[in-house]
Amino acid sequence: MQDNVVEKIIEEYKKYAEENGFKLNPNKEVAESLVKGLIAREKKYGARYCPCRRVTGNKEKDKLKICPCPQHKKEIKQMGHCYCNLFVK
Repeated sequence: MQDNVVEKIIEEYKKYAEENGFKLNPNKEVAESLVKGLIAREKKYGARYCPCRRVTGNKEKDKLKICPCPQHKKEIKQMGHCYCNLFVK
């Protein structure tokens, strides 16, 4: 996997997080690992499904599991991070 693809996605999510009042996980190894998981899921399933969500094959239901998923903001507010720990308060 090309490092520049991982870095590009990390920058994309970092910008998204800043625009929404939270941060990308500051632990670079954790962020890179999660992004690599997103890339692998995109290759396997055709979308960047959150690594902490189960892909069922039902496209309508599964679209709610594409990162950043709709649940992440609520999780950050309640727990200080999203379930997979990609985004943090």
